[in-house]
This record gives sequence, structure tokens and C-alpha cells, in this order.
Amino acid sequence: MATIVDLNADMGESFGPWKMGNDAALLDIVSSANIACGFHAGDPDVMAHTMRMAVEKGVGIGAHPGFADLRGFGRQDIHLAPDTLQNNIRYQLGAAIAMARVNGGTVRHFKLHGAMANMASRDADMARLCYEAALEVAPDIVIMVLAATAMEDVVRDLGCAWAGEIFADRAYNDDATLVDRSLPGAVIHDAGFAAKRITEMVKAGAIIAESGKHIPTRIDTICMHGDTPEAIDIAGATRAELLAAGVMIRKL
Repeated sequence: MATIVDLNADMGESFGPWKMGNDAALLDIVSSANIACGFHAGDPDVMAHTMRMAVEKGVGIGAHPGFADLRGFGRQDIHLAPDTLQNNIRYQLGAAIAMARVNGGTVRHFKLHGAMANMASRDADMARLCYEAALEVAPDIVIMVLAATAMEDVVRDLGCAWAGEIFADRAYNDDATLVDRSLPGAVIHDAGFAAKRITEMVKAGAIIAESGKHIPTRIDTICMHGDTPEAIDIAGATRAELLAAGVMIRKL
């Protein structure tokens, strides 16, 4: 039986006249789009435009909520009261669902952004708060989790639809969490290296950490960050390498 994976990218992260990434080009390569909901990046016009393009190109739409941190791009840890955290999730997912609907699409999946995701990958209680809030709004939504982390433990316990995600352009620690962006080598810029590395992971059914350690895990989807300068090259090379290895690409 052929191996099947989804390719996803974070996008819709421009703000007003300020442009981030090349969403149109990425949408020609990926099968799913994680679209910012206005808190860490994006705005209503950007969200609408990005969703409209995704619908036109047959790409699956996902809500990509983060902390209310435009200046820090959602990459600074923020500690919120449980009710506030859940209301932040409900608010952003609700906006995404409404915007997708009026642009002819449906929000198929849900993926936490940046610091919110990294914190939840280590803190099962936080992950549960986020996912329960999302499932209250959209009970059938697919929750994208950082594979082999506390996030996966939570979705397995909740019994909801979920997808295990790995990253083409990020290095891993031995516990399957992402290497901190402030450290050398945390972000991978070499498209050829990223493509071969991710194909090796998919074929092995495991995350391969910086140390070389293999962490067996279910791999459903592979992410490329749309804000990196090499995003298009990495996405294109990864898609080509996977297809050459006999891996099929299909949206969630």
C-alpha cells in the first residue's frame, strides 16, 4: 500500500500593506494551507484573499490561531488564564470558519501557531484547553499536532480526528520538540537537504532528531513555514523528492 502524506504551509501572514511570503506560489505546491487568524499575523482582507485562492486551487483550508502578538509574530511565550486562552481559540477559529464559508470553502483542520504550539507540545493541560475549545466550535475538525509530543497524547485521549505533523524546515530535539529558533541550525535553509531529510523520515516512519535519534511516530502531514525566504524552494524540492520516492501527496 502506497504511503500518503499531506503537505501543508503556514500562510495568510501578511498585514495590511506589509507582505509576508508568497502564498500564491506555495498554493501551487502544497495540499493544505494553515491560514493565520489575525492575532499573530494576517487581517480580514488577507484571510479572505488567501482562502479564496486556496479554494480556487483545491487546497484544504486550516485555521492557524496564535497569541495576540503581531509585533513578535506569535513567537513569544504568553501565559493566559484558561478561560482567556480558550476564548482566544474560539474567537480565531470562529473567524476562520466564517471567512472560509463566504469564500466557498470549509475549514478542514486546526493547527496552533508558534509559541502557542511549542508551549502546548510540552504542556498537556494547555494542549487540552486549546483542543477542547476548538472542538466545541467545530466537533469534526482535524487537529494537527506536533507528532510524538504531549499534543498527540491529548488528541488520542480526546478521541478526535487528528493528524501527526513533522517539519521540513526545522531541527528536532530528542524528545520530538523543535529546537529553539534562537539556536544555530534550528531553521533549515537548504532545500535539497530538507527534502532528502523529510523523505527519510517518512520512509522510516520516524522523526530524526539532530542527534540522529529515531523517534517512531505516525506521519500524516509535513509543514513548510511560508515566512522563510527559501519556502518555495523547500516546498518544491520536498514535493519532488517525496513523489520520486513513491510517496503520494493528498490533502487531509
